[in-house]
Amino acid sequence: MSCFYCIGSRQKDTSKIKDSTSVRKNSGLYPESSSSKSGKGKASSQRDVNPNSSKKAAAAYSFTFRELAIATRNFRIVNLIGEGGFGRVYKGKLVDGQVVAIKQLDREGVQGNQEFIVEVLMLSLLHHDNLVNLIGYCAEGDQRLLVYEYMAQGSLEDHLFDLPPNIEPLCWNTRIKIAAGAARGIEYLHVKANPPVIYRDLKSANILLDDDFNPKLSDFGLAKLGPVGNNTHVSTRVMGTYGYCAPEYAMSGKLTLKSDVYSFGVVLLELITGKKAYDTTRPTGQQNLVNWSRPLLRDWRNFVKLVDPSLEGRYSNKGLHHMIAIAAMCLQEQPTFRPLISDVVVALEYLASRPYMPENERRRTIVVPPSSVKTTSATSFESV
Repeated sequence: MSCFYCIGSRQKDTSKIKDSTSVRKNSGLYPESSSSKSGKGKASSQRDVNPNSSKKAAAAYSFTFRELAIATRNFRIVNLIGEGGFGRVYKGKLVDGQVVAIKQLDREGVQGNQEFIVEVLMLSLLHHDNLVNLIGYCAEGDQRLLVYEYMAQGSLEDHLFDLPPNIEPLCWNTRIKIAAGAARGIEYLHVKANPPVIYRDLKSANILLDDDFNPKLSDFGLAKLGPVGNNTHVSTRVMGTYGYCAPEYAMSGKLTLKSDVYSFGVVLLELITGKKAYDTTRPTGQQNLVNWSRPLLRDWRNFVKLVDPSLEGRYSNKGLHHMIAIAAMCLQEQPTFRPLISDVVVALEYLASRPYMPENERRRTIVVPPSSVKTTSATSFESV
C-alpha cells in the first residue's frame, strides 16, 4: 500500500414500508426511531451516517401512483430511458416542474420487494455528491416505484460501448474525472457511513452522469451493511453482475469491503480499454475482460495494447501507466493485497489534478523553463 501514498414542505413517510430484510435496526445507519411518524431522532442519525456530506439531506417523499403516472404521461414508451433487472426507467416531470427519473419495479423481474426496501432505506439515509439523490418512492398496492434526480448524460456504459455516431467517445481527462468521482462515492460508503456499506453492484451501468459528466452511483438494491466489530466479512448469497464480482465472493459468498474494490478495478479496466467486463461477441478467451487483460498487465511494454482505440493516442503515457497500476492493484486475486478505497481516491485525484494536454496546447501554457521547475514529491509518483 505504500506505493499509493507516494502517488500522492413534503413529509417523509417511510413508516408505510414494512422492513422484511436483514437490516440491523439498532445500527448507527438505521435509527431506532425511524418508524415514528413524528420523525424525532432522524436528524441525529443522519448526522452519524453522513458527517462530512456537502449536500443537505432531503427526506424521501411518498408519491401516489397517480402522481407518477401523470409525471410519465401514463408511462408512455416515448418516456422510456432505460431498462434493467429492477424494471423500466422513465423520464418524468413532477407537478412542480422538476424533471426526474422514475424506476418501476417489474413484478416478474429478478429484483423484488426486498431490494426495493433496501434501496429506499439506503438512499434515504446516505447522502453524498457522488450518490444519486432519491427524491421519493411509491409503495401503493402492488406498485413499487423509485423517483430519482434526472441524470442527463445517462450511464457510463452509454458512453463507453457500442457508441452511436452522434456520441463522442469520452476523452482521457473525463475518464479519470469519472473514475475519481466514483471512487469518492465508494469511499463514502466504506469509510464515512456507520456502519460501512458494501455496494455489491458496482458496474458502469450503475454509474450515472450529469451534464458535466460528474458521476453518481445508483441502484442500491443489492447493498449490504458491512462487517462490524471483530467480523471480517458478511455471508450472503452471491448477487451482482457477471464479470464484476470478486472471485472470493463468487466462490464462497463471503462479502467484504474489498469486494467493491475489485469491482472498481473492473470499471477502471473498462475506462482504459473501452471494452465490456464480459462480452460474448468477442473471441473465446477474450470474453472476460479481466482474464484477457491479466497477461498484459504484467509488462508495461504491453500497456498500449490495453488502450481504447477511440482515444486515438490522445492520452498521457504516464497517466496511463498509473491508471493501469491502480487497476491492477484493485484486481489482486487475494483481497488482502487490494488497496483501501481511500488510497485509490488519493491516487486518482492526483491524476485528475494533472490533466492530459496535447503538445501544442502544452507549449502555449507553459511559461516557466523546464530547467527552473523544482523537483516535487510527484517525482516518486512518476517513478512507480
